[in-house]
Amino acid sequence: MRIAIANDMPLAVEALRRALAAEPEYQLIWVASNGEEAVSRCRDDLPDLLLMDMLMPGMDGVEATRRIMHDTPCAILIVTSDVERNMSRVFDAMGAGALDVVAAPSLGPQQVLDAATVRRKIHNIAWMIGHKTSRSVKPTPVRSTENRGKRLVAIGASAGGPASLVELLRQIPPDFPASIVLVQHVDEVFAAGMAQWLGSESHMPVRLAREGEVLQPATVLLAGTNNHLYLAPEGRLVYRPEPTDQVYRPSIDVFFESVATYWRGDAIGVLLTGMGRDGARGLKLMRERGFHTIAQDQASSAVYGMPKAAVTLGAAAEVLPLDRIAARLLERLG
Repeated sequence: MRIAIANDMPLAVEALRRALAAEPEYQLIWVASNGEEAVSRCRDDLPDLLLMDMLMPGMDGVEATRRIMHDTPCAILIVTSDVERNMSRVFDAMGAGALDVVAAPSLGPQQVLDAATVRRKIHNIAWMIGHKTSRSVKPTPVRSTENRGKRLVAIGASAGGPASLVELLRQIPPDFPASIVLVQHVDEVFAAGMAQWLGSESHMPVRLAREGEVLQPATVLLAGTNNHLYLAPEGRLVYRPEPTDQVYRPSIDVFFESVATYWRGDAIGVLLTGMGRDGARGLKLMRERGFHTIAQDQASSAVYGMPKAAVTLGAAAEVLPLDRIAARLLERLG
């Protein structure tokens, strides 16, 4: 895997070099000291993955991510120190197309653990961009009567998702008659911050989904752990580590498939911008089970990977620009 680094701090670059050196399959191809240089280097020698810092002189990581995803798209992992203080910038970068974020490794006592965390993130992204398909087993439909008559919108997103989710949620009124469950590819360390940020930008409160809770109208829940979020047979939300072969978690496919299997009320599945194929198979199963399905169109997607996979599979009943999805939800469920 060809990897590049954009970081102006020599110690941070050295820590990343050491983390990459422990994995023979990782090849460091270049290092840029600021965002502008990273944009230029991507034009000349596009990496499979770019490890991008947030705070650099001149062009910062957010703007560099935005330009790279527009000009020469590639997988971008935000690697930055003091993630909590830079949370809004991190979500801006993810909205521009970055896949995930991880704390920068150190050269101190924690370097072995820090480096292993970075390598695990890289491994997850390699799985995602390698288009590995799900081998999860689809359970036999045994739908609960608990959610009969209720309405649900299940939304999956990855790269570019935060910005798309904000735009979508801003158009939904606070008295929306359905539950909304969001599955966004984000580490559990940052999930609470993302829920708070999404809530501050929309008309409804957004919080993390709790183990065992029952879905209620006019609520927005975000998958909040590194386990998969399921809709259980009795209609409650649960977290489980299985299927273990789904490296990226929470998996959109896993949640969509559980909705297709167990939800008794009306539901709409929505697959937004993202790299890879996660969500496409689950969306197809939802459509096959009689639920309405929507994929974001190419023009409005920061990364047209997951929606494209859904369209290719015939999983999407409709393909819509982002600014028309909320209106469609209101038409069908409002």
